[in-house]
Amino acid sequence: MAEEKKISTDELLRLLFQERSLEQILQRTESAYLHITFADYLSNWCKSREEVPEQLIRRANLEKSYGHQLFSGKRKPSRDTVLQLAFAMGADVASAQEMLKVARKSLLYPRIKRDTVIIYCLHNRVSLVDTEIILQDLGLPILGGRDQ
Repeated sequence: MAEEKKISTDELLRLLFQERSLEQILQRTESAYLHITFADYLSNWCKSREEVPEQLIRRANLEKSYGHQLFSGKRKPSRDTVLQLAFAMGADVASAQEMLKVARKSLLYPRIKRDTVIIYCLHNRVSLVDTEIILQDLGLPILGGRDQ
């Protein structure tokens, strides 16, 4: 079973296209699917760094009660909220993409200008505030903005 966790996305697709029974493919690859909730992901991250949620919520520039609802699982984050949290966590591009997967949001795509800016800023460890300034200067929607 442990080997199944290492199945690549391409391998999952190959198995899906080869297998005739959906039930069999789902059973065969069960351990390869994402099972963690975004709330658990956030809580685990805070625990591993001995950080309280309020600190992360504040750095992500989120409203306090909304942030706590994310941690409790009562609310689901938007794509931008996931990215705000990624910046607040000091995530690199790969970690931000993983967070988007856990939250079941679309990944950053470099053929989209706004995503290119976000990828660049994550890679170069630009702060959330400075990233939003860059986005605004380029006439692109800021993270968490309503003009999306």
